[in-house]
Amino acid sequence: MMKSLLSATCLATVLLTAAPMLATAQAEVVYNRGNDTDPTTLDHHKTSTIPEANLMRDLYEGLVVPNAKAEVVPGVAESWEISQDGLTYTFKLRNDAKWSNGDPVTAGDFVFAYQRIQDPKTAAPYANMLYPIVNAEAINKGEKQAADLGAKAIDDHTLEIKLNAPTPYFLQLLTHQASFPLHQKSVEQFGDQYTRPGNMVSNGAYMLEAFTPNDKIVMRKNPNFHDAANVKIDVVNYIPFEERATCLRRFEAGEVLSCSDIDNAQMDYMKEKLGDQLHIAPYLGSYYLPVKVKKEKLADPRVRQALSMAIDRDFLAKEIWRESMLPGYSIVPPGIDNYPDPVFLPYKDKDILDREDEAKKLLEEAGVKEGSLTVELRHNTGENHKNTMTAVADMLKNIGVNATIVEMEGTGYFDYMKNDGDFDLTRAGWIGDYSDPQNFLFLFESANLGFNYPRWSNADYDKLMAEAATTTDLAARSKILRQAEELFLKEVPAIPILYYSSTALVSPKLKGWEDNIMNQHATRWLSVEN
Repeated sequence: MMKSLLSATCLATVLLTAAPMLATAQAEVVYNRGNDTDPTTLDHHKTSTIPEANLMRDLYEGLVVPNAKAEVVPGVAESWEISQDGLTYTFKLRNDAKWSNGDPVTAGDFVFAYQRIQDPKTAAPYANMLYPIVNAEAINKGEKQAADLGAKAIDDHTLEIKLNAPTPYFLQLLTHQASFPLHQKSVEQFGDQYTRPGNMVSNGAYMLEAFTPNDKIVMRKNPNFHDAANVKIDVVNYIPFEERATCLRRFEAGEVLSCSDIDNAQMDYMKEKLGDQLHIAPYLGSYYLPVKVKKEKLADPRVRQALSMAIDRDFLAKEIWRESMLPGYSIVPPGIDNYPDPVFLPYKDKDILDREDEAKKLLEEAGVKEGSLTVELRHNTGENHKNTMTAVADMLKNIGVNATIVEMEGTGYFDYMKNDGDFDLTRAGWIGDYSDPQNFLFLFESANLGFNYPRWSNADYDKLMAEAATTTDLAARSKILRQAEELFLKEVPAIPILYYSSTALVSPKLKGWEDNIMNQHATRWLSVEN
């Protein structure tokens, strides 16, 4: 909950600063920006959530960046070359790239960051994002040294990256915060404290000025940013709103210019009152329920399949999410690149009553008597998540399964799951970091302890994923990944229930906001008008 907010008149032009030796005051442009929750960390190697990614996108700039339409464009790298075999990328860094303290951004800053994220001591949940780089996985597993990484600085402005196999999504991958550089001197000087205001040195359009938990994160325009002349907003205040209805009220009062999510219970009201200020757009993401498969009562795939069958996804999408989500029957969302023949749960088009009958039979086959199974449904704070789990609990009653509901605060929720927390079923969501099915299927590889919340381990699945990683023919690779998803959907260690749409509230004063499938909206592309 927010402690305080700047008044509506602070939105654009009330923070006046007297420039030295000038008689006139210059107004700062301030953007109060709603974000889903506070970050658990500002160390981009340890981030894992969308709200954290929003912050990192403003603080740092990678070799390439997504523009306002989420298209890949040059960032720190002004150009690059790809070898004919697709295994070597050579990036030429711009001469005017600087850190917020004025130091030049060099190829060595990327090498340092890439080595650090693979260091097992860093325990980076996204370390595997860079596994396409030669020896990255072996370093992360302690089998090789950091110096063996297939990334090296040819000189200060030339970075060479060697890959294990041609990776069709590699440039998209480099827009993710896992591939951002780090200022080596400040990281080594301050250690774990390098992310504190006053310590953090960043290279993006903004730099960290203040962080008050449960209140706001203040970022100020980085004067050393190479494109600072085109950055129109001077200060961005990221304000956490776990209660989406609170952000709506502040938005209507003019105290924030955007909300990163909405309270779907008020969808009809927003459609009527806010018109074009309500943004609903296609989004590359899946909403699912990880199941702790090692628990005896949930170890049988028939039990997990029965739970999945009983969930009325059409009801959830229409009544709970007010059509801001779509019914989901696969972990890989439809419309993704490099996956022309998607696969779905086999009961996708069956009537819910028929599915409930089949679910009861599966439970009976698994030795589960009616009323004997109780499961805990855990979710993070948020009206939409709470309402979803309440509805799921009611649906499970229809097949003789009891459910209790537990709510957790957002800041510790995902750490709880990463650290093998004691849950039965929990809520999770995944938004594609790049448009390729691998980015969804890799979540459930046995070694991916950062995101494999169910702690599901299947040797055949791992083998298929490893085979796909070295298959260069896209059609053949797609078939292998499809086999992996078929195996996943047969065992359902996580139950897919919805596909995301992005939802946001955007003031007409905020210009440059482009709806895109990645739902990425870096502040550098935006401006504020009175």
